[in-house]
Amino acid sequence: MTQMLAGFQVSQALYVVAELNVATKLAAGPRPVERLAEETGADESALRRLLRTLAPLGLFRHVEDTVEVTPFGELLFATHPASLRDAALYWMETHYQPFGELLSTVKAGEPASEIHFGKPFFEWLGEDPERFSLLSSAMDNVTGSLRTGMFGGYVLPEGRTVADIGGSDGTVMAELLSRDEGRRGIVFDLPHVVADAHEVLRAQGLGDRVEIVGGDFFDGVPAADVYVLSYILHDWDDAACGKILGSIAQAANPGARLVVIEAVLQENDEPHLAKMIDLTMLAMLTSRERTPNEYDELLKNAGFTLDRTLPTPSPFSVFEATLRQRL
Repeated sequence: MTQMLAGFQVSQALYVVAELNVATKLAAGPRPVERLAEETGADESALRRLLRTLAPLGLFRHVEDTVEVTPFGELLFATHPASLRDAALYWMETHYQPFGELLSTVKAGEPASEIHFGKPFFEWLGEDPERFSLLSSAMDNVTGSLRTGMFGGYVLPEGRTVADIGGSDGTVMAELLSRDEGRRGIVFDLPHVVADAHEVLRAQGLGDRVEIVGGDFFDGVPAADVYVLSYILHDWDDAACGKILGSIAQAANPGARLVVIEAVLQENDEPHLAKMIDLTMLAMLTSRERTPNEYDELLKNAGFTLDRTLPTPSPFSVFEATLRQRL
């Protein structure tokens, strides 16, 4: 219990490591703490004490007069393939202070972020392009590692044109189409978000098969045969989800297919990532994680019929649905 209560200290310590690029500096090998302090612009004594606290947690190792980063600590490398550095920066710079209002949220039902910032979280986030850029890279950090193996053996429903709605930098589209050469794709997101998709798709050799379109999914989406919503609906309440699904229903023909990828709440006491994410949704947004029945109801109300739900090796599930009719 004491360790859990003191968790805020550890998360702040990890933020310092990420912000000062401590782990990244140690990528080249062990260093004396005094040299590491010089390279990171830190106070030597304070940095020594920070590293001493984090070493028993498995991030660093002291070897004679030097300190080295462990494989676990390498996850805070800026350039590690499974890096969580941007996630550390994002959560501490955007979520940490609002969570101090969680008591008010639980008592009154208003998101802690709105109490702290005085406005909806996404509105506050969008006021600074650097914040939004950090959001995108942090979500790539988190979902990239969690998605490992998720699409292994998965084949999209039939349809020549696939549109990833809220597709960010095109990473999901690249994974889905890289082994499915007969299809074309559309990555759709806000203009300043989707701009990064050009580089990702070119690097995967998909620049000539995937169109990048900027827009707002509340206003409308491109026409396609198959639509993908990857980790989108959990960010929005039921009314907003109805509008997103309604945009798809208006653009598509009856019979179009929809693929929804989400972490799904199970109504038991077993540990699951979705339960902790749901606490984040409670504090930061008006949205929520949902049970399988709640996703079924959400789709049904928007004119879709749920065809099947597929578990994956990751914490996410895949829902496949068909547009029944435009409402």
